[in-house]
Amino acid sequence: MTPLLARILVIDDEPQIHRFLGPALDAAGYHHRRADNGAQGLREIAQWSPDVVILDLGLPDMDGKDVLLKARAFYEGPILILSARDKEGEKIEAFERGANDYVEKPFGIGELLARIKAALRQRAASQPPVAKVRFGDVEVDLDLRYVSRHGEPVRLPPKEYALLTRLISGNGKVLTHKELLVAVWGAAHMEDTQYLRVAIGQLRQKLEADPASPMHIVTEPGIGYRLRREG
Repeated sequence: MTPLLARILVIDDEPQIHRFLGPALDAAGYHHRRADNGAQGLREIAQWSPDVVILDLGLPDMDGKDVLLKARAFYEGPILILSARDKEGEKIEAFERGANDYVEKPFGIGELLARIKAALRQRAASQPPVAKVRFGDVEVDLDLRYVSRHGEPVRLPPKEYALLTRLISGNGKVLTHKELLVAVWGAAHMEDTQYLRVAIGQLRQKLEADPASPMHIVTEPGIGYRLRREG
């Protein structure tokens, strides 16, 4: 079954593609947005967190393969290439940069919808639902968007909560400064490390037993941060 209101982002500068795809995505039960160039597409990926991205390679402001590479710095969901470029080398390079699938233009809407469904199934299979996450004396209920410590509620502003959940989604791996900034504040703020430093400090004050020597929200000097659940 198609997930209700799964979010599909279409990055393509051809108005006819959006006119063609829009009604089909509506009929299939998807919530969708459009982006007409690479910069807008990257902003939408960072701020809207779509379930599937459909990406054209021939964009007016940058090559789609560069959009793909930039997106993979912070986005782990399926990216489906939709392009008139049919050379084998183009396809290989797209897959090497992180594409999950490649559909050539012109295309049949039935085939594209089938590939979207397959991408959503793969995403669901790779992300088993985790309702609650615990570390130290903190519990995060991801379904309820509720954070508690010692059983008492902890109030987190939206940016701090988004940062915490992004750290949780890293499953213990280091997330770079740029990846966190783009995911939480958007691509326009990928160099604003002060935003990140302040928010990390606030999270530590609220969630760590000793904010000056954090056990869970850990700094990797010169790289970024990770969430360590043990300890």
